[in-house]
Amino acid sequence: MCCSIRIGGEPNGTRTFLLIWFGQLVSVLGSGLTSFGVGVYIFQKTHSATAFSVTTLAYSLPLVLCTPFAGVLVDRWSRRRAMMVSDLGAGSCSLALALLVMAGRLQIWEIYVLIACSSAFASLMWPAFLASMTVLVPKRHLGRANGLLQGAEATSMILAPVLGATLMAFSGLRALVIADVASFVVSVSCLAVARVPAPAVRKESKSAEDFSFDQLSFGFRYILARRGLLTLLAFFFGVNLTAGVVTTLWTPLMLTVFNTATLARVMGCMGFGMLGGTVAMSIWGGPPKRVYGVLVPGVITGLGISAVCLPGGWIYYATVATLFMFCMPIMGGCSQAIWQVKVPPDLQGRVFAARRTIASCSAPMAMALAGPLADRLFNPGMMPGGRLAPIFGFVGAGPGAGIRVLFLLAGITVAAFAVGVLLSPRVRNVETELPDYSVLGDEVDAAAPVFLQATDS
Repeated sequence: MCCSIRIGGEPNGTRTFLLIWFGQLVSVLGSGLTSFGVGVYIFQKTHSATAFSVTTLAYSLPLVLCTPFAGVLVDRWSRRRAMMVSDLGAGSCSLALALLVMAGRLQIWEIYVLIACSSAFASLMWPAFLASMTVLVPKRHLGRANGLLQGAEATSMILAPVLGATLMAFSGLRALVIADVASFVVSVSCLAVARVPAPAVRKESKSAEDFSFDQLSFGFRYILARRGLLTLLAFFFGVNLTAGVVTTLWTPLMLTVFNTATLARVMGCMGFGMLGGTVAMSIWGGPPKRVYGVLVPGVITGLGISAVCLPGGWIYYATVATLFMFCMPIMGGCSQAIWQVKVPPDLQGRVFAARRTIASCSAPMAMALAGPLADRLFNPGMMPGGRLAPIFGFVGAGPGAGIRVLFLLAGITVAAFAVGVLLSPRVRNVETELPDYSVLGDEVDAAAPVFLQATDS
């Protein structure tokens, strides 16, 4: 029999989660429009993979530096307040960008500065939202809820390139940034009416009272003391280090071989792949042993990235990219569910912030290297008569061949990481060696929609 449960005094915790999720869905779509437009704008202005990679670096570096401070704030403030500050700050940056575009005074360095400021505010959203889920959604449904969270990004990947290319063709960058500002208004409005209960603070835990070194380092020390979680996190560090090359160079590769409209079609297909993984994760919830839901798709993702090395038409690239993007929501959803049930709710802000800092600090390294490696080593080396052409001749030669070689090496590395971690007993047994911590039990939330009430076999 299904029974309604109270979540921190709120009978409809799942509905609150869905309200916040909807606001973030709209916000991510708006940000996706701006990201697409800014990427095309910079590459068309400079025709440089390095200049394009700086935009991603400008976003990722502040995210890494600010996240430890954000984690302390999330455990110190209410989670709702932290999310509102994040959206209001990032929305203000988008508004400034829109004003510059409408005034016709936009410079590339100004884009970098605004992206960095927006990233600093965005560092609050991820740990705050994930920590909120623990007190809003029953733990048996966390895998499905995390699948929905991945779905916001998938929807943006599907719609943002198509809408972005269409709007840019008629009105340039202006319409995209205005839509982004409007999306933040929707997100903040959803947060304004949401009610997120505070987690119970256990007697043995220490609250985040200040910004002392002890508080800033707490999450890192917590993870280092738990070898299974640390090894799992090391896997994502390696994945981010290599996949960062793919993320940075995907748009330059597509624009080197195809045009903006084809880029939009390919990225739209990638979004459908991610959406398919999201739907699968939202219905399925992941395997009983969630760590397999992280590592097995990791192998498939690595093989899919490697397959991009072969020359082909846009349909081939779209098919391969759809395959490895399908795996992303499953990997992310299963991993997040493991962390959400293994970390006490009142510590999740600091621990999740430390987790993101460790996993993400590899991305700026990859992004800083990707552009120069492509422009100065691999692209020249894979031109006819280049030094690398005899070694990697099977990928073809000419424009784009050097980036395809980088994809080959990145994909092999990701697959090797996944296999290596899968062989570690400490990681395979992480779900049985560590106890579960959750304010919610396995009861079914009667207010939850059908796709969050799927029963176990």
